[in-house]
Amino acid sequence: MANYLVTGVAGFIGSHVAERLIERGDSVRGVDSFTNYYARSLKEKNLSGLMENHRFVLDELDLSTSDLDSVLKDVDAVCHLAAQAGVRASWGRSFETYTDCNITATQRLLEACKERSLARFVYASSSSVYGDTDDLPMREGGTTRPVSPYGVTKLAGEHLAVLYHRNYRLPTVSLRFFTVYGPRQRPDMAFNRFISAALSGRPIEVYGDGRQTRDFTFIDDIVDGVVSALEKGPPGEVFNLGGGSRVSLNEAIDTLERVMGMKIERLHGASQKGDVRDTLADSSKARAELGFAPSVGLEEGLAREFEWLRSL
Repeated sequence: MANYLVTGVAGFIGSHVAERLIERGDSVRGVDSFTNYYARSLKEKNLSGLMENHRFVLDELDLSTSDLDSVLKDVDAVCHLAAQAGVRASWGRSFETYTDCNITATQRLLEACKERSLARFVYASSSSVYGDTDDLPMREGGTTRPVSPYGVTKLAGEHLAVLYHRNYRLPTVSLRFFTVYGPRQRPDMAFNRFISAALSGRPIEVYGDGRQTRDFTFIDDIVDGVVSALEKGPPGEVFNLGGGSRVSLNEAIDTLERVMGMKIERLHGASQKGDVRDTLADSSKARAELGFAPSVGLEEGLAREFEWLRSL
């Protein structure tokens, strides 16, 4: 049994990771600042099962300003998932929020951990660090040239993780997530928006022509990768975690129509600044070193997200 610190624990991915660790018999101290990016009530619902477990403790605090010594007491490993999410919202005046939540908070947490004896410090990065490229599949050693402020902040966090590993031997591992979906997906993300609109009889808004492709990764597969990284991720390394379900957005909506058993009216709008055309992960390194083997295909994953949203 180990004691884990999970930041961003009330979020989509964080709540799932914490539940998996608790199910294994571990203890989790969860940290979340409950930013107003989306409704607090949804985040509290994410935590509803965890709050009933005596091996889970929640601390509501801001990593960018709070004293962190108390939350790190007796912690064996850190899973740093807290971040201000969203490519499209990261422009303009909002950028200060992204630098506070994604860069300053990460640096302060690394600083607080640098003299501690931790088994691992896992940092959640993003495929957004690659930017817009025709060099597919995306490889960890490839060019990183983000095309959104959000991507810039996530790449900065990766660099900080490497610096603290090289200078303080902190066992950091960075994971680049590729378009995660499934139950508890944030309300601003595409599949949540599409399903919610269709259930209400409204058309969905598709940015661009819908031919852009994504490597969709189901939440359970992401959690497998995170937990494996916490246990055996080689310190100082970066890994892609992609689900192997790379399809166009139009094809994904076609799949969603089959899952829901209904036609979905589509309204096409302008492409959004910061969105990339295509993503595809080369996850061979994660497969070899973490045993990462995504098993949930797009149709099954969408069916599970649909059932979750329909039950709310």
